[in-house]
Amino acid sequence: MNQHTTVSVITVCYNSATTLAAALQSVAGQTWPHIEHIVIDGGSKDATHEILAQFPHLAQVVSEPDKGIYDAMNKGLALARGDIICFLNADDQYASPEALATVAQEMAGHQLDALLGDVAFFHPGKPDKVVRRYRSARFSPARLAWGWMPAHPALFLRRSVVDRVGKFRTDYRIAGDFEFIIRAFYQANLRYRHLSQVFVNMQTGGVSTAGLRSKILLNQEVLRACRDNGIRTNMLKILSKYPAKLLELIVR
Repeated sequence: MNQHTTVSVITVCYNSATTLAAALQSVAGQTWPHIEHIVIDGGSKDATHEILAQFPHLAQVVSEPDKGIYDAMNKGLALARGDIICFLNADDQYASPEALATVAQEMAGHQLDALLGDVAFFHPGKPDKVVRRYRSARFSPARLAWGWMPAHPALFLRRSVVDRVGKFRTDYRIAGDFEFIIRAFYQANLRYRHLSQVFVNMQTGGVSTAGLRSKILLNQEVLRACRDNGIRTNMLKILSKYPAKLLELIVR
């Protein structure tokens, strides 16, 4: 990778008119000149289409019904042509205009297969007030058995890794990204690095952060993802990460 490295950003959305413009603007405002921004819309019924029309920087827009978030993400992967591939949710924003420039330069300079950054969480309507910081430094492939994963919106993968890993599994409802990360990192010996920097500001209330029922389903699917990929674990191991996660609410 060099100064012409292209970063493919994939955004999936459905009826996200209240937050989508801020997400798209955070990509349009990046200083890195080589960005391919792909939007996969699930056939929204709100003002999503009008918002998308206001952003001529978009490389591709697909608007059609899908079979869930991981089906939509797979559509984005199939279209992406960049050297680095990442996802930005429709209710998230890049934390600074230099975020993707930092990613491209770090991955080229250190010949990385993956770069891991941090995510700052905020409540709806209050993007400047951080309530939690997800530090990807705690992740390592050995910790997958405990349910640890890097913050997905701040995970940047070389295209060759994505080509090897393949698609997201659509039989997962909420932990398909964790299962994808297992296939990317487990026994793969990737060259990766963590930067202690917030790359993405993420709004709370998404499917993986919304309530007890979602947490139960998430942990059930994390357990299944480990077992599907030959990682020995149990529910007690997976739940043991939560005391450490409480520190994210205190140390920001």
